[in-house]
Amino acid sequence: DRRTLGQIKTVTVSDVQQTPILWEREGDSASMQCNHTKGVGYRWMYWFRQVPGETMTLIVFAATGKKDNEHDYGNFDKEKFSASKTVAESGTFTVKKLEPKDKGLYFCAVSEHSDTDTAES
Repeated sequence: DRRTLGQIKTVTVSDVQQTPILWEREGDSASMQCNHTKGVGYRWMYWFRQVPGETMTLIVFAATGKKDNEHDYGNFDKEKFSASKTVAESGTFTVKKLEPKDKGLYFCAVSEHSDTDTAES
């Protein structure tokens, strides 16, 4: 018998909207959708998590045109988290094999560029 985990809450800010709340069972996956109306130039999407009692952490930043496993997960495990961004205006973030420690606030942000973009002269 699997336990039901606590809420996974998300935040919506003006031009960026995402899945408002999820209730999932331990061992299942939780997928969140993020959409924005800022335009196709906003091809970078950032997924953050804040668990109770801790500071906010960037889990992954994804870019349109990259495969799911090519996004930058930093020190986070690609087996635990996945991101998909096939078009500029939306993306999906998934937490796999849910555990009690995954409970928290998840949210996305978008930008026109990333700090890894390079300038050409």
